[in-house]
Amino acid sequence: MSRLDLSGLRARPAQVWGAVRLVPLVRAEPISDLRLHRELYEDGPTAVRAGGHTSYISYIPHGFVANWTGDGSPAAAYGSQLSDERGPVTCAPLHLPRKLVQRQRGKGRASGGASGGLRFLPLHLALDGYLALHFGGPSVVWEEWTRRAVRDGLSPRAEWAYRGEQMPGLDDALRIFEIHPGQCGVMVYVADSLAAAFVVPHPDDYRALHPSLLQDLYGELMYQYALYGGPVPEFTTRIAAEYITSLAQLRSAAERRQLEWEAQHADLMAGELLDESYDVRQVYRMGRFRLSRFLPPFALHRAQHIGEAITDGKGRVAYLKTFRLSDKQVRRGHVLHRLASHEWHVGRTAEAMGISGQELVRRVRHLGFEALLKQHH
Repeated sequence: MSRLDLSGLRARPAQVWGAVRLVPLVRAEPISDLRLHRELYEDGPTAVRAGGHTSYISYIPHGFVANWTGDGSPAAAYGSQLSDERGPVTCAPLHLPRKLVQRQRGKGRASGGASGGLRFLPLHLALDGYLALHFGGPSVVWEEWTRRAVRDGLSPRAEWAYRGEQMPGLDDALRIFEIHPGQCGVMVYVADSLAAAFVVPHPDDYRALHPSLLQDLYGELMYQYALYGGPVPEFTTRIAAEYITSLAQLRSAAERRQLEWEAQHADLMAGELLDESYDVRQVYRMGRFRLSRFLPPFALHRAQHIGEAITDGKGRVAYLKTFRLSDKQVRRGHVLHRLASHEWHVGRTAEAMGISGQELVRRVRHLGFEALLKQHH
């Protein structure tokens, strides 16, 4: 278990539009030996190979390609594509053209240093990790479980999500608000609940990928907050004029207010993401960087996020994308963790949870895993 390290990133004052609050994140020193660019797709719903003999079908509007150098020299964001901004294809044939992570050969050379390229599907690493959670199902055929449950596991599993362009107010907020100098990321809040965090290595990458937030996936809870939540208040600061007698004092007072805002954001708003410990699984090694996905502990009654990250040798985040789980999704993960830790024995699991076996069976059915249970339970 480990925590996210966002050192090197500083929060700037939030920008508010209705229920949406955007908190810009800036880097004092951009990461120059890792660059990201977007690869556009126009073939609609796609089946993705998820490893082994499994795959899943999802809306995939674009992929990210990471280019890095092995000697620390600057890397270039390789290639570019133009789009006519048409919406996703409503009907398209399904096929298996992509993997979650795929090495790109012969791309991204920069400044004479050996380099590499890697294409991955943003957020799908994280979602695949969640959907594959204890995917094999019961490891022992206890009396409550069907033989099919042991043979086929939790197949199929499905989760719903909303595109960013369907989130009321997000389109306008991203279009209207300015991009700060040095901005390398953003925290997206809806009704003052953290919906997503997005971080990239370089300001040029952020400017290019800023519109991609509208094609990202957001949970049903965040959609409801955006639809029904009222306008959120703006955080304003005041500088007492009677204590200012020079430009130097005004500058000093403004810097103090900015530091106060950063501390407030870290303590009150982003704390739910940064104070949590995650189960991190490395997916690919990229020179001095590591591409990983992470899952929360699925603790009940508090916000939980899944996501993926690229970190450097010291564990500091160079790239980050997160997804806020709904309460029901957290409960699914919680129950699956508890069952797996007690070898899927209903009685022992229920005892550890402090509930009856019948109540645990009721929860399993309510969470959508009814097909695993025998009919008389």
